[in-house]
Amino acid sequence: MERHFDEELKELHKGILRMGVLVQEAIYKSIEALKNRDKAQAQEVINTDNEVDELELVIDERCIDLIARYQPMAGDLRFITTGMKINAELERIADLAVDISQRVLGLVDKPLLKPLIDIPKLSTITQNMVRDSIDSFVKKDVELARKVVLSDSEADQLRNRVQEELINDYMARDASSADRAVPLLLIARHLERICDHTTNIAEDVIYMVEAKVVKHHPKELERP
Repeated sequence: MERHFDEELKELHKGILRMGVLVQEAIYKSIEALKNRDKAQAQEVINTDNEVDELELVIDERCIDLIARYQPMAGDLRFITTGMKINAELERIADLAVDISQRVLGLVDKPLLKPLIDIPKLSTITQNMVRDSIDSFVKKDVELARKVVLSDSEADQLRNRVQEELINDYMARDASSADRAVPLLLIARHLERICDHTTNIAEDVIYMVEAKVVKHHPKELERP
């Protein structure tokens, strides 16, 4: 019985890792579509979202089934419930990649408002946080999870910089620029929201490994 349970936990682990790979690809392609003004790549992200949705349902059902059949305790139970939470966060991240791609489709036929500088920087931070949050789960690496949580403020600051520039330097001076500025504002906001979801994943990893709740308790991130 125990051997079967361990094998099923490994399969759950693989499923979440697969979900993470799909999500990382979606973010990367959505931003590449923006930089290259590539409609086909943006549409590809939108079209492949169904695969993520279907995998989310499979993982959720597997988690519920494991709890019902094996009634796990302590660390195993935390692993399964954390897996369910991470699964949900990843699906939301994939939805935000779709949102970015939809904004891209609305931009590619219009002249570029300004050179893309801060949004690609924010994208790099975002993609690193997603990668590190998944790695922290795979490796049960609490220090890496802490790094992800502490990186979120940098993403917030960069999003604010993008917002201030687009509003103050463009929209306030020329109202006609709004149709090109607003989609960029939304893309920056979507990237920042992805960072929020990766922070949630990292906080869940810390709970899974250490049984320590750090959400809403930033002092808990400090090492003794």
